[in-house]
Amino acid sequence: MEARQGAGDEGEFSSDEFARRAEQFRRELLAHCYRMLGSADEAEDLVQETFLRAWRSYGTFQGRSSLRVWLYRIATNACLTALEHRGRRALPSGLGGPSGDPDAPPSPAGPDVAWVQPIADALLTPESEDPATIVTARESLRLALIASLQYLPPRQRAVLILREVLGFPATEVATLLDTTPAAVKSALQRARARLDQAAPVREQLSKPTEPRARALLDDYIAGFENADTAALERALRTDAAIELVGTRTWFAGRATCLRFLTQVIGRPGDWRMIPVSANGQPAVGAYHRDGDGIHRAFGLGVLTVTDAGIARVIVFGGGPDLVARFGLPPVHQGAGAPSFPRTT
Repeated sequence: MEARQGAGDEGEFSSDEFARRAEQFRRELLAHCYRMLGSADEAEDLVQETFLRAWRSYGTFQGRSSLRVWLYRIATNACLTALEHRGRRALPSGLGGPSGDPDAPPSPAGPDVAWVQPIADALLTPESEDPATIVTARESLRLALIASLQYLPPRQRAVLILREVLGFPATEVATLLDTTPAAVKSALQRARARLDQAAPVREQLSKPTEPRARALLDDYIAGFENADTAALERALRTDAAIELVGTRTWFAGRATCLRFLTQVIGRPGDWRMIPVSANGQPAVGAYHRDGDGIHRAFGLGVLTVTDAGIARVIVFGGGPDLVARFGLPPVHQGAGAPSFPRTT
């Protein structure tokens, strides 16, 4: 990009100057767009669009707000435009009640259903040494919250995220959305009421200690890799749920979940798993052994863990393309998988 002549107090600037000033906000803008859209792919595209729009307009940026607020305004409006003609993204539990028959094939979903996507912590974790900042950011990205936000109309979603997740003052949100503080307050009240009415019940989480979380994940991995249903029973909470993204099927209750898992774990060695972290939650990249004996990427399982056990497992069967987004290979090469990632 060539240097261009700016207006106001900015004067002449270059693409290097813009990149230096704007790049520090990339991760938080990606998190913002992901909360709005529920899609990692779309969020990355919208952040690129935001930076392009901002660069083109940077010569007229007169500093009446901070650069951060200005970028959030561009990003939010880009997301609202993208959402104008699109329905909500969902998880299976948002489409109907749980299946009572784990022996039946998963119920297919039509092409009209758009799914919430997981996102890698490594893309979003704030560059901060403050543990409280990191924990707060991760909590606001949990899959249950992202799915719940999808129930809100786009502008209500934007107000809720800007006010309650990001902590922008009502006057600043009004400026971002070209409205009034009174309208922001009203939209926030409607958003809260709509969530309480429409969204599925979100888990009341008692965050476990890291050793407890590691033990639960170890039991879950051992259950699959060793075809050990006893290990899975130890790991799951009595009211555990399993959701199979890409279908309308999900199961509730440990007994039903175990009946389903008994059918899919196969023989010892059929599965290999690598721990990762997604949406501020423990997760595993899952690899299934094919007929040729090679363990190829199946997808991702994202776990909600509590002191009492694993409360929910959301299964994404995206294959090698999905695991690659989490830095994982398309084929599992055997021993030497990475250790359990820190989530606190």
